[in-house]
Amino acid sequence: MLENCRNAQERWGGVHLLLDRWIQQRHQVVSLYQALHAQPKASGTPLENFCATLVDYVSAGHFEIYEQLLGEAREFGDEQALALARQVWPQIEENTQAALDFNDRCDNGDCRDSVGLARELQRLGSLLHERFELEDCLIEVLHNAHSQSAPG
Repeated sequence: MLENCRNAQERWGGVHLLLDRWIQQRHQVVSLYQALHAQPKASGTPLENFCATLVDYVSAGHFEIYEQLLGEAREFGDEQALALARQVWPQIEENTQAALDFNDRCDNGDCRDSVGLARELQRLGSLLHERFELEDCLIEVLHNAHSQSAPG
């Protein structure tokens, strides 16, 4: 998962400052996830830090990045990207809700025991992997179309 994060930063780093910060935040989510997954008994502050970073990440994607990408697609008349966005948006929304539900369960104390946390983290890890692939696909289509459309 961390390697995919690095690859995304290499491919799209510098395309846009907001996107750069968001990909860096993704890297933080993955790093905190891996540390927490390796030590599920070390909940407390590490879990709180992970949850806060996760919520910030999915919120930025939901309220900033996707809107910007859709705006760029509209500006460039990028029907392929708009069609892709319509296709993947429901999956990303569902994934966002699952991440927020994880955060809520942890806030409610449902992640206090290491067995419960390990199970929750396993499920969340699969969702994050899926989310990153969906996001990368959307960015890839937009980036390629806009790079080719930009005046040279």
